[in-house]
Amino acid sequence: MLTLLFSMPLGLVIAFGSMSRFAPLRWLTRTFVWIIRGSPLMLQIIIIFYGPGLLWSGTALPRMTATIIAFTINYAAYFSEIYRGGIQNVPRGQYEAGLALGMTKTQIFFKITLLQVIKRIVPPMSNEIITLVKDTSLARIIALREIIMEAYSFVSKGFIAPLFYSGLFFLAFSGILQIIFGHIEKKLSYFK
Repeated sequence: MLTLLFSMPLGLVIAFGSMSRFAPLRWLTRTFVWIIRGSPLMLQIIIIFYGPGLLWSGTALPRMTATIIAFTINYAAYFSEIYRGGIQNVPRGQYEAGLALGMTKTQIFFKITLLQVIKRIVPPMSNEIITLVKDTSLARIIALREIIMEAYSFVSKGFIAPLFYSGLFFLAFSGILQIIFGHIEKKLSYFK
């Protein structure tokens, strides 16, 4: 939940940076997105957890903090591309029609563009959010106790059922999210 709270607005800021007319900012944000999307989330978690301690001879970040930071940065990069694609795929004629009606750029964005962007980004955003739920199991790489790690601890005691139960939990949670996002998509079908 915290990852979504932080990564969705950060992704929008990054998207605006990658669409900026200021070339150095556009280059910097696109390079950042390329690096984050091109490297494994597991590696990012490790770097954020151990990196500060190695660089400044201090202690590592708290496990939960490092996990939230890594997930936020990773998903903000992915969300930024979804936002950018949604914004850039609104036909230019929509913008020009708003100008012809005497609307300001802000009015055009909030009253014309944003509504169409939301409709376009819901399916890929729902996919990323469901992936985020499943990626939480990667937190075990820095020994943060999560559901699969807890279930796996029972395997050494001869019990395998908890692993299947944890799989059922992820399946049920993902199914609930799919139903919710399917409902949202139907509500947003006003552009057909």
